[in-house]
Amino acid sequence: MKTVFAMAFFILSGLPLTFAQDTEKADTLINELEEIVVSANRWEENLSELPLRVSAISASEIRLRNPQTAADLLGLSGNVFIQKSQLGGGSPVIRGFATNRVLLAVDGIRMNTAIFRSGNVQNVISLDPHAIQEAEVVFGPGSAMYGSDAIGGVMHFHTKKPEFATGDKLLTKVNALARYATASKEKTAHVDFGIGRRRWASITSVTRSDYDHLRMGSNGPEEYTRPYYIDATTGSDLLTANNDPNLQIPTGYKQWNAMQKMSFRAGDSTKLTYAFHFSETSDYPRYDRLILEEGGTLANAEWYYGPQKWKLHSLTLEHGRSSPLFDQLKAIIGYQAHEESRHNRSLGSSRRTDRTEKVRALSANVDFEKQLRGNTRFYYGGEVVTNTVNSVASRLDINSGEISPTSTRYPDGAQWRSGAIYVSGKIEPSPKWIMQLSSRYTSIRTEAEFDNTFFDFPFSGAKANNTAFSGNIGVIYNPVSHWKLYTNLSTGFRAPHLADIGKVFDSESGNVVVPNPGLTVEHAYNAEAGFVLFSGPSLKIDFAGYYTVLNNAIARAGALFNGEDSLEYDGVLSRVLSQQNISKIWVAGAQAGINWEVVRNFNLSTALNYQRGRENDPENGRNFSPAHVAPLFGEIHFVYRGQRTTVDMYSNFNGSIDYDHLALSERADSHLYAKDPNSNPYSPSWWTLNLKAQFSLGKYFYVSGGLENILDKRYRMYSSGIAAPGRNLIISLGATR
Repeated sequence: MKTVFAMAFFILSGLPLTFAQDTEKADTLINELEEIVVSANRWEENLSELPLRVSAISASEIRLRNPQTAADLLGLSGNVFIQKSQLGGGSPVIRGFATNRVLLAVDGIRMNTAIFRSGNVQNVISLDPHAIQEAEVVFGPGSAMYGSDAIGGVMHFHTKKPEFATGDKLLTKVNALARYATASKEKTAHVDFGIGRRRWASITSVTRSDYDHLRMGSNGPEEYTRPYYIDATTGSDLLTANNDPNLQIPTGYKQWNAMQKMSFRAGDSTKLTYAFHFSETSDYPRYDRLILEEGGTLANAEWYYGPQKWKLHSLTLEHGRSSPLFDQLKAIIGYQAHEESRHNRSLGSSRRTDRTEKVRALSANVDFEKQLRGNTRFYYGGEVVTNTVNSVASRLDINSGEISPTSTRYPDGAQWRSGAIYVSGKIEPSPKWIMQLSSRYTSIRTEAEFDNTFFDFPFSGAKANNTAFSGNIGVIYNPVSHWKLYTNLSTGFRAPHLADIGKVFDSESGNVVVPNPGLTVEHAYNAEAGFVLFSGPSLKIDFAGYYTVLNNAIARAGALFNGEDSLEYDGVLSRVLSQQNISKIWVAGAQAGINWEVVRNFNLSTALNYQRGRENDPENGRNFSPAHVAPLFGEIHFVYRGQRTTVDMYSNFNGSIDYDHLALSERADSHLYAKDPNSNPYSPSWWTLNLKAQFSLGKYFYVSGGLENILDKRYRMYSSGIAAPGRNLIISLGATR
């Protein structure tokens, strides 16, 4: 780790920070920045005109780095921390916030549902990285444009679009890819093909992935190894010695992804697009629960998620003819069907608990853009979202086959509804100044009826009505053409979901969380300032500092249920907890990046993320580190780009978190961590060396691949339940026409 910081210091100390008189190359870099188009404000805008930090992941970067999942794709930015509890996972962390405090969106539609929880979520893996054209990460509160949950940031995925022909000849395009990776014996096959005429176009995409058990590295903390596991395939729970303790058994799973889009042009100014997305996994083990020990042996014989299923139907209307009310109009109707399930059985028990949740999400967005006098643009629109949750549960006796009822995770038939209107304006009073103001009003309603069959709830149901105002004020100042200075004040919010108000679940063994219908909205307040500097002919430096306060934060705390502080849940006497608006979270940090063309065709880039936070603990009357504040992390890349060859040598690195700075909830999951000299859990620092390359083989074919974790380090991302891949050889053969 010290070597990595020494490299970074050497690079920074040697940078030429004087302006060049010949600014032709600097102007080229500035033009490239201005050409990067993002949709942080729901409409496509040049990145240079946004008073906030945005990371854009391009199609060329996705193709070179060849990520395994959409969660790994987000990690390509170098600014998003990815937590994993199992191989079939990936929970993004942005500026100290995660899960239901960050927002996922695909093609303008929010993916977050009423059952996005405070624990780690893996819904992002439903997206196919091979069908994504580009992705954006908008840092800081985005509630003014995207509503509830957008506190830490917004991750917006743009999938491939149908392409129209420009002439009378039929346009056809085909892309195919076959990929193999050694660490998990991954086998992935992908194909997408598009056809287009002047008036209509179509694209079809299909991907199949198969992952075996994941092998970790051989050099690192011994606590991460897997010396034994439970073999439940023989009808009895056998504690089995692992012939290769670096092989994480069980972790493998399979996944299908498909996408179909069709676009139709009704004249020169109107386009209609229908899209269908489909994703389904096999069962996949929850590895962090399968390595948990109790009484000197493993606690669980089975713990796995059932197939995670996702379907999205959407219809998008785009109209670009000017009128008194708008210059451009975009309307999107979306229908999503989510399904997930949990299946667990304690070691030696004959009864497995099966809980399944389905969410039907219907949404409608309409957005308008209007050019006013001078250089002033006006944006406004509205959004309606409704979620219906169905939850069922049962217990299976694996010996007799008898099925009996048990408590559901959520109230069956519960609903979560949201309606909002927003307005935003961009003003350019002079060539050096840009000001942007946004505001949004949101109303949220949650309804749930509780079943008293298994718990004698002191209430028959919950009806929560919440409202929230959110907004931001941002200013850009360009003192000279090579500087961009900006500052931004923004607010965000998260309305209580069904996962907060109405869920009954075990947060960890011995604790059970019960419903609290009285929850209200969390409010975030954020200040950010940063700059982008072009120095010399081929160097760009960017920096952002931020401070976020989350008031009225929802946190678990001790509670009474019918006057008792404990109750029996799944056969275990457990302490009663509930979600309560009792906490406050502070997060401060900085993000920095460098992009430097050292010599022709050779490029050096870095990303660095530093954050610190604290959360008050009313129960104990003190402060502690929030669970999702990641350690120092980042990456360094040295890239060669030739006419037919691209080579990327890079290092990823993470700082450590010692026991004293470990969140209380993480200390409770001590089995996930290495042990310090005092046998206390902590998260060690680590760094890896990696190589990726891509070679063009003629006009239509290319081969890409690389060697990840060349030094075979054994490490875990902070808060993760599964160790990262060890030395991993990746080979891909692709064709495009």
